[in-house]
Amino acid sequence: MPDAPGQVARALRAAPPDQLAEAADRAIRRALDASRTEVFIADYRSTGLWPVLDPDLPDGDFLACQGVAQRCFSSQQPVLDGGADTRCRVYLPLSVWGERLGVLMVELAATPDATTVEAARDVAGELAVALRAADRETDRYRRARRRERLSMAAEMQWDLLPGRSVAHGAFLLAGQLEPAYTVGGDHFDWSVDGDRLTVTVLNGTGSGLTASLLTAVTVNAMRNARRSGGSLVEQAELASDTIFYQHRGSRHVATLLLELDTRRGVVKAVDAGSPHVLRLRGGTVAPIVLEQQLPLGMFAETRYDVQEFTVEPGDRLFVVSDGVYEAEPAGQEPYGERAMARSMRSTRLQPAAEAVGTVMRELHAYHADADLRDDAVVVCLDWRGFSPPDNAGGQ
Repeated sequence: MPDAPGQVARALRAAPPDQLAEAADRAIRRALDASRTEVFIADYRSTGLWPVLDPDLPDGDFLACQGVAQRCFSSQQPVLDGGADTRCRVYLPLSVWGERLGVLMVELAATPDATTVEAARDVAGELAVALRAADRETDRYRRARRRERLSMAAEMQWDLLPGRSVAHGAFLLAGQLEPAYTVGGDHFDWSVDGDRLTVTVLNGTGSGLTASLLTAVTVNAMRNARRSGGSLVEQAELASDTIFYQHRGSRHVATLLLELDTRRGVVKAVDAGSPHVLRLRGGTVAPIVLEQQLPLGMFAETRYDVQEFTVEPGDRLFVVSDGVYEAEPAGQEPYGERAMARSMRSTRLQPAAEAVGTVMRELHAYHADADLRDDAVVVCLDWRGFSPPDNAGGQ
Protein backbone atom coordinates (compact mmCIF):
# COMPACT_ATOMS: atom_id res chain seq x y z
CA MET A 1 0.00 0.00 0.00
CA PRO A 2 2.74 2.49 -0.94
CA ASP A 3 1.44 6.09 -0.95
CA ALA A 4 -2.22 5.23 -1.59
CA PRO A 5 -3.40 8.85 -1.05
CA GLY A 6 -0.77 10.09 -3.53
CA GLN A 7 -1.83 7.56 -6.14
CA VAL A 8 -5.47 8.53 -5.81
CA ALA A 9 -4.69 12.26 -5.82
CA ARG A 10 -2.74 11.93 -9.08
CA ALA A 11 -5.57 9.94 -10.66
CA LEU A 12 -8.12 12.56 -9.59
CA ARG A 13 -6.04 15.43 -10.99
CA ALA A 14 -5.89 13.65 -14.36
CA ALA A 15 -9.63 12.86 -14.47
CA PRO A 16 -12.36 15.01 -16.06
CA PRO A 17 -14.50 16.70 -13.36
CA ASP A 18 -17.56 14.57 -14.12
CA GLN A 19 -15.56 11.31 -13.85
CA LEU A 20 -14.04 11.69 -10.37
CA ALA A 21 -16.03 8.82 -8.88
CA GLU A 22 -14.89 6.43 -11.62
CA ALA A 23 -11.27 7.63 -11.41
CA ALA A 24 -11.30 7.22 -7.63
CA ASP A 25 -12.83 3.75 -7.96
CA ARG A 26 -10.05 2.55 -10.28
CA ALA A 27 -7.26 4.13 -8.22
CA ILE A 28 -8.61 2.89 -4.87
CA ARG A 29 -9.01 -0.65 -6.18
CA ARG A 30 -5.34 -0.64 -7.18
CA ALA A 31 -3.94 1.24 -4.19
CA LEU A 32 -5.91 -0.54 -1.44
CA ASP A 33 -6.68 -3.82 -3.21
CA ALA A 34 -10.38 -3.02 -2.86
CA SER A 35 -13.09 -5.06 -4.55
CA ARG A 36 -15.61 -2.24 -4.75
CA THR A 37 -16.18 1.43 -3.91
CA GLU A 38 -19.15 3.79 -3.85
CA VAL A 39 -19.48 7.54 -3.40
CA PHE A 40 -22.56 8.75 -1.51
CA ILE A 41 -23.55 12.43 -1.78
CA ALA A 42 -25.67 14.19 0.86
CA ASP A 43 -28.94 15.64 -0.39
CA TYR A 44 -30.07 19.25 0.06
CA ARG A 45 -31.78 18.49 3.36
CA SER A 46 -28.80 16.45 4.62
CA THR A 47 -31.29 13.71 5.48
CA GLY A 48 -30.14 11.13 2.93
CA LEU A 49 -27.01 9.91 1.15
CA TRP A 50 -27.29 8.91 -2.48
CA PRO A 51 -24.95 6.78 -4.64
CA VAL A 52 -23.06 8.32 -7.57
CA LEU A 53 -21.42 5.29 -9.21
CA ASP A 54 -24.48 3.04 -9.07
CA PRO A 55 -27.64 5.16 -8.67
CA ASP A 56 -29.77 2.03 -9.25
CA LEU A 57 -28.46 -0.01 -6.33
CA PRO A 58 -30.91 -2.79 -5.37
CA ASP A 59 -33.17 -1.67 -2.52
CA GLY A 60 -31.77 -4.11 0.03
CA ASP A 61 -28.15 -3.22 -0.70
CA PHE A 62 -28.95 0.50 -0.76
CA LEU A 63 -30.73 0.42 2.60
CA ALA A 64 -27.92 -1.59 4.18
CA CYS A 65 -25.35 0.92 2.97
CA GLN A 66 -27.54 3.91 3.85
CA GLY A 67 -27.80 3.15 7.56
CA VAL A 68 -24.06 2.66 8.08
CA ALA A 69 -23.20 5.58 5.79
CA GLN A 70 -25.46 7.85 7.85
CA ARG A 71 -23.60 6.83 11.01
CA CYS A 72 -20.32 7.77 9.36
CA PHE A 73 -21.76 11.05 8.04
CA SER A 74 -23.11 12.04 11.46
CA SER A 75 -20.05 11.04 13.48
CA GLN A 76 -17.49 12.15 10.87
CA GLN A 77 -15.48 9.07 11.82
CA PRO A 78 -14.64 5.91 9.83
CA VAL A 79 -17.15 3.08 10.36
CA LEU A 80 -16.29 -0.56 9.65
CA ASP A 81 -19.07 -2.92 8.64
CA GLY A 82 -18.17 -6.62 8.42
CA GLY A 83 -20.44 -8.96 6.49
CA ALA A 84 -21.26 -12.63 6.87
CA ASP A 85 -18.16 -13.44 4.85
CA THR A 86 -14.70 -12.03 5.58
CA ARG A 87 -15.24 -8.89 3.53
CA CYS A 88 -15.39 -5.53 5.29
CA ARG A 89 -16.91 -2.29 4.10
CA VAL A 90 -15.15 0.81 5.36
CA TYR A 91 -17.22 4.03 5.36
CA LEU A 92 -15.24 7.26 5.40
CA PRO A 93 -16.43 10.89 5.65
CA LEU A 94 -16.07 13.04 2.54
CA SER A 95 -15.43 16.40 4.18
CA VAL A 96 -13.28 19.41 3.33
CA TRP A 97 -12.65 22.32 5.74
CA GLY A 98 -15.50 20.99 7.83
CA GLU A 99 -18.07 20.92 5.01
CA ARG A 100 -19.78 17.54 4.86
CA LEU A 101 -20.19 16.41 1.27
CA GLY A 102 -20.99 12.74 1.75
CA VAL A 103 -19.38 9.37 2.41
CA LEU A 104 -16.93 7.09 0.59
CA MET A 105 -17.44 3.32 0.91
CA VAL A 106 -14.48 1.01 0.26
CA GLU A 107 -14.99 -2.76 0.29
CA LEU A 108 -11.92 -4.76 1.33
CA ALA A 109 -11.22 -8.49 1.43
CA ALA A 110 -10.72 -8.50 5.22
CA THR A 111 -11.00 -6.21 8.22
CA PRO A 112 -8.27 -3.58 7.73
CA ASP A 113 -5.61 -2.65 10.25
CA ALA A 114 -5.27 0.89 11.62
CA THR A 115 -2.69 1.87 8.99
CA THR A 116 -5.00 0.87 6.14
CA VAL A 117 -7.96 2.73 7.68
CA GLU A 118 -5.83 5.86 8.03
CA ALA A 119 -4.69 5.57 4.42
CA ALA A 120 -8.30 5.15 3.31
CA ARG A 121 -9.27 8.22 5.33
CA ASP A 122 -6.58 10.25 3.56
CA VAL A 123 -7.87 8.94 0.23
CA ALA A 124 -11.36 10.15 1.16
CA GLY A 125 -9.88 13.55 1.98
CA GLU A 126 -8.29 13.79 -1.47
CA LEU A 127 -11.59 12.84 -3.10
CA ALA A 128 -13.52 15.40 -1.04
CA VAL A 129 -11.23 18.22 -2.15
CA ALA A 130 -11.58 17.12 -5.78
CA LEU A 131 -15.39 16.91 -5.54
CA ARG A 132 -15.56 20.38 -4.03
CA ALA A 133 -13.44 21.79 -6.87
CA ALA A 134 -15.36 19.89 -9.57
CA ASP A 135 -18.75 21.10 -8.40
CA ARG A 136 -18.47 24.28 -10.50
CA GLU A 137 -17.50 22.37 -13.63
CA THR A 138 -20.19 19.68 -13.80
CA ASP A 139 -23.81 19.18 -12.76
CA ARG A 140 -23.36 15.50 -11.99
CA TYR A 141 -22.93 15.78 -8.22
CA ARG A 142 -25.66 18.40 -7.87
CA ARG A 143 -28.05 16.09 -9.68
CA ALA A 144 -27.17 13.39 -7.16
CA ARG A 145 -28.02 15.79 -4.31
CA ARG A 146 -31.54 16.66 -5.41
CA ARG A 147 -34.42 14.34 -4.68
CA GLU A 148 -36.93 16.57 -6.45
CA ARG A 149 -36.76 19.52 -8.79
CA LEU A 150 -35.59 22.82 -7.29
CA SER A 151 -37.61 25.94 -7.92
CA MET A 152 -35.78 28.66 -9.84
CA ALA A 153 -35.53 30.71 -6.65
CA ALA A 154 -34.06 27.80 -4.70
CA GLU A 155 -31.56 27.10 -7.49
CA MET A 156 -30.28 30.66 -7.11
CA GLN A 157 -30.19 30.51 -3.32
CA TRP A 158 -28.19 27.28 -3.12
CA ASP A 159 -25.75 28.55 -5.75
CA LEU A 160 -25.21 31.69 -3.70
CA LEU A 161 -24.30 29.87 -0.47
CA PRO A 162 -20.66 29.73 0.70
CA GLY A 163 -21.19 26.13 1.83
CA ARG A 164 -23.18 24.44 4.58
CA SER A 165 -20.52 24.06 7.27
CA VAL A 166 -16.94 25.03 8.01
CA ALA A 167 -14.45 24.01 10.70
CA HIS A 168 -11.65 26.08 12.23
CA GLY A 169 -9.43 25.73 15.26
CA ALA A 170 -11.49 28.34 17.11
CA PHE A 171 -15.00 27.61 15.87
CA LEU A 172 -17.47 25.32 14.11
CA LEU A 173 -20.12 26.86 11.88
CA ALA A 174 -23.08 25.41 9.98
CA GLY A 175 -26.30 26.57 8.33
CA GLN A 176 -29.40 25.17 6.68
CA LEU A 177 -32.13 26.56 4.40
CA GLU A 178 -35.70 25.31 4.36
CA PRO A 179 -37.88 24.49 2.55
CA ALA A 180 -34.81 23.16 0.76
CA TYR A 181 -36.35 22.78 -2.69
CA THR A 182 -38.45 25.96 -2.80
CA VAL A 183 -36.65 28.47 -0.54
CA GLY A 184 -37.04 32.03 -1.80
CA GLY A 185 -35.52 34.97 0.09
CA ASP A 186 -33.90 33.78 3.33
CA HIS A 187 -30.18 33.18 3.15
CA PHE A 188 -26.86 33.09 5.00
CA ASP A 189 -23.28 33.92 4.08
CA TRP A 190 -19.90 33.75 5.78
CA SER A 191 -16.20 34.31 5.25
CA VAL A 192 -13.10 33.34 7.25
CA ASP A 193 -10.21 35.79 7.02
CA GLY A 194 -7.37 35.44 9.51
CA ASP A 195 -8.70 36.13 13.00
CA ARG A 196 -12.02 37.42 11.67
CA LEU A 197 -15.15 35.41 10.90
CA THR A 198 -17.97 37.34 9.21
CA VAL A 199 -21.48 35.85 9.22
CA THR A 200 -24.62 37.38 7.73
CA VAL A 201 -28.18 36.07 7.89
CA LEU A 202 -30.87 37.56 5.66
CA ASN A 203 -34.60 37.41 6.27
CA GLY A 204 -35.65 38.08 2.68
CA THR A 205 -39.01 39.71 1.95
CA GLY A 206 -41.48 38.40 -0.56
CA SER A 207 -41.43 34.97 -2.15
CA GLY A 208 -40.19 33.11 -5.17
CA LEU A 209 -37.90 34.52 -7.82
CA THR A 210 -38.50 38.14 -6.84
CA ALA A 211 -37.26 37.45 -3.32
CA SER A 212 -34.22 35.48 -4.49
CA LEU A 213 -33.18 38.27 -6.87
CA LEU A 214 -33.35 40.80 -4.03
CA THR A 215 -31.31 38.51 -1.79
CA ALA A 216 -28.69 37.96 -4.52
CA VAL A 217 -28.20 41.72 -4.91
CA THR A 218 -27.94 42.18 -1.13
CA VAL A 219 -25.44 39.35 -0.59
CA ASN A 220 -23.23 40.46 -3.47
CA ALA A 221 -23.25 44.09 -2.31
CA MET A 222 -22.09 43.00 1.16
CA ARG A 223 -19.46 40.72 -0.37
CA ASN A 224 -18.22 43.56 -2.56
CA ALA A 225 -17.71 45.80 0.47
CA ARG A 226 -16.19 43.00 2.57
CA ARG A 227 -13.77 41.91 -0.17
CA SER A 228 -12.69 45.52 -0.57
CA GLY A 229 -11.74 45.60 3.11
CA GLY A 230 -14.93 47.28 4.30
CA SER A 231 -16.13 47.07 7.90
CA LEU A 232 -19.52 45.67 8.97
CA VAL A 233 -20.94 49.19 8.79
CA GLU A 234 -19.63 49.68 5.25
CA GLN A 235 -21.06 46.31 4.21
CA ALA A 236 -24.48 47.21 5.59
CA GLU A 237 -24.48 50.70 4.14
CA LEU A 238 -23.37 49.68 0.63
CA ALA A 239 -26.03 46.96 0.54
CA SER A 240 -28.69 49.33 1.87
CA ASP A 241 -27.88 52.05 -0.66
CA THR A 242 -27.77 49.52 -3.51
CA ILE A 243 -31.20 48.17 -2.63
CA PHE A 244 -32.73 51.62 -2.08
CA TYR A 245 -31.53 53.12 -5.36
CA GLN A 246 -32.82 50.07 -7.19
CA HIS A 247 -36.24 49.88 -5.50
CA ARG A 248 -36.69 53.36 -3.94
CA GLY A 249 -37.79 51.95 -0.59
CA SER A 250 -40.46 49.59 -1.94
CA ARG A 251 -38.27 46.57 -1.14
CA HIS A 252 -35.97 46.01 1.81
CA VAL A 253 -34.10 43.18 3.50
CA ALA A 254 -33.90 42.45 7.23
CA THR A 255 -30.31 41.42 7.86
CA LEU A 256 -28.03 40.57 10.77
CA LEU A 257 -24.30 41.05 10.27
CA LEU A 258 -21.85 39.53 12.75
CA GLU A 259 -18.07 39.65 12.94
CA LEU A 260 -16.33 37.37 15.44
CA ASP A 261 -12.79 38.08 16.60
CA THR A 262 -11.69 34.47 16.89
CA ARG A 263 -8.81 35.35 19.22
CA ARG A 264 -10.73 37.37 21.79
CA GLY A 265 -14.29 36.06 21.53
CA VAL A 266 -15.68 39.54 20.83
CA VAL A 267 -18.60 39.76 18.41
CA LYS A 268 -19.42 42.97 16.54
CA ALA A 269 -22.99 43.16 15.28
CA VAL A 270 -25.14 45.28 12.99
CA ASP A 271 -28.79 44.38 13.56
CA ALA A 272 -30.67 45.64 10.53
CA GLY A 273 -33.98 43.90 11.06
CA SER A 274 -35.45 40.68 12.28
CA PRO A 275 -33.04 37.69 12.43
CA HIS A 276 -32.66 36.62 16.08
CA VAL A 277 -29.51 35.58 17.97
CA LEU A 278 -29.76 33.10 20.84
CA ARG A 279 -26.95 31.79 23.00
CA LEU A 280 -26.79 28.27 24.42
CA ARG A 281 -24.47 28.29 27.44
CA GLY A 282 -24.49 25.12 29.48
CA GLY A 283 -28.14 24.11 29.45
CA THR A 284 -29.58 27.62 29.20
CA VAL A 285 -30.85 29.29 26.04
CA ALA A 286 -31.03 33.09 26.22
CA PRO A 287 -31.53 35.76 23.55
CA ILE A 288 -28.74 38.21 22.74
CA VAL A 289 -30.56 41.53 22.90
CA LEU A 290 -29.45 43.97 20.20
CA GLU A 291 -30.83 47.34 19.23
CA GLN A 292 -32.69 46.84 15.98
CA GLN A 293 -31.92 49.32 13.23
CA LEU A 294 -33.67 49.86 9.90
CA PRO A 295 -33.74 46.98 7.41
CA LEU A 296 -31.39 47.40 4.47
CA GLY A 297 -32.83 49.48 1.63
CA MET A 298 -35.74 51.10 3.47
CA PHE A 299 -34.45 54.69 3.18
CA ALA A 300 -31.69 56.51 1.32
CA GLU A 301 -28.31 57.05 2.95
CA THR A 302 -29.23 55.04 6.07
CA ARG A 303 -26.35 54.87 8.53
CA TYR A 304 -25.70 51.96 10.87
CA ASP A 305 -24.01 51.53 14.24
CA VAL A 306 -22.02 48.58 15.54
CA GLN A 307 -22.84 46.87 18.82
CA GLU A 308 -20.66 44.35 20.65
CA PHE A 309 -21.11 41.32 22.86
CA THR A 310 -18.74 38.58 24.01
CA VAL A 311 -18.77 34.80 23.90
CA GLU A 312 -17.06 32.34 26.19
CA PRO A 313 -15.35 29.09 25.15
CA GLY A 314 -18.06 26.46 24.76
CA ASP A 315 -20.79 28.96 23.86
CA ARG A 316 -23.12 28.09 21.01
CA LEU A 317 -24.89 30.84 19.06
CA PHE A 318 -27.96 30.20 16.96
CA VAL A 319 -29.11 32.76 14.41
CA VAL A 320 -32.61 32.14 13.09
CA SER A 321 -34.87 33.94 10.65
CA ASP A 322 -38.48 34.87 11.32
CA GLY A 323 -39.56 31.75 9.46
CA VAL A 324 -38.17 29.82 12.44
CA TYR A 325 -38.74 32.15 15.38
CA GLU A 326 -42.24 33.33 14.50
CA ALA A 327 -43.57 30.12 12.93
CA GLU A 328 -47.12 29.73 14.22
CA PRO A 329 -48.76 26.66 12.67
CA ALA A 330 -52.40 25.71 13.24
CA GLY A 331 -53.00 28.36 15.90
CA GLN A 332 -50.20 27.19 18.20
CA GLU A 333 -47.96 29.63 20.00
CA PRO A 334 -44.96 30.79 17.93
CA TYR A 335 -42.18 28.22 17.71
CA GLY A 336 -39.74 30.70 19.22
CA GLU A 337 -41.69 31.09 22.46
CA ARG A 338 -40.67 27.78 24.02
CA ALA A 339 -40.35 24.91 21.53
CA MET A 340 -37.29 26.35 19.82
CA ALA A 341 -35.37 26.67 23.09
CA ARG A 342 -36.17 23.03 23.88
CA SER A 343 -34.85 21.87 20.52
CA MET A 344 -31.71 23.99 20.92
CA ARG A 345 -31.01 22.56 24.36
CA SER A 346 -31.32 19.06 22.91
CA THR A 347 -28.38 19.77 20.56
CA ARG A 348 -25.80 20.25 23.34
CA LEU A 349 -23.86 17.09 22.52
CA GLN A 350 -24.16 17.46 18.74
CA PRO A 351 -21.69 19.21 16.44
CA ALA A 352 -22.93 22.37 14.73
CA ALA A 353 -23.73 20.61 11.45
CA GLU A 354 -26.00 18.16 13.27
CA ALA A 355 -27.51 20.88 15.47
CA VAL A 356 -28.97 22.89 12.57
CA GLY A 357 -30.61 19.72 11.27
CA THR A 358 -32.11 18.97 14.68
CA VAL A 359 -33.66 22.43 14.98
CA MET A 360 -35.06 22.20 11.45
CA ARG A 361 -36.51 18.72 12.06
CA GLU A 362 -38.16 19.96 15.24
CA LEU A 363 -39.57 22.91 13.30
CA HIS A 364 -41.04 20.55 10.70
CA ALA A 365 -42.50 18.40 13.49
CA TYR A 366 -44.01 21.53 15.06
CA HIS A 367 -45.75 22.11 11.73
CA ALA A 368 -46.96 18.49 11.92
CA ASP A 369 -44.66 17.86 8.91
CA ALA A 370 -46.76 20.16 6.73
CA ASP A 371 -44.92 22.44 4.31
CA LEU A 372 -43.39 25.48 5.99
CA ARG A 373 -45.38 28.64 5.36
CA ASP A 374 -42.28 30.81 5.29
CA ASP A 375 -38.62 30.42 4.41
CA ALA A 376 -36.49 29.40 7.36
CA VAL A 377 -32.76 29.74 8.09
CA VAL A 378 -30.83 28.31 11.03
CA VAL A 379 -27.13 29.09 11.49
CA CYS A 380 -25.17 27.56 14.39
CA LEU A 381 -21.80 28.92 15.58
CA ASP A 382 -19.73 27.17 18.25
CA TRP A 383 -16.84 29.16 19.67
CA ARG A 384 -14.21 26.85 21.11
CA GLY A 385 -11.83 29.57 22.24
CA PHE A 386 -8.63 30.59 20.53
CA SER A 387 -5.97 27.97 19.87
CA PRO A 388 -2.60 28.53 18.17
CA PRO A 389 -2.45 27.75 14.43
CA ASP A 390 -0.50 24.50 14.99
CA ASN A 391 -3.53 23.17 16.90
CA ALA A 392 -6.13 24.47 14.47
CA GLY A 393 -8.48 22.26 12.49
CA GLY A 394 -10.61 19.26 13.25
CA GLN A 395 -14.30 18.68 13.04
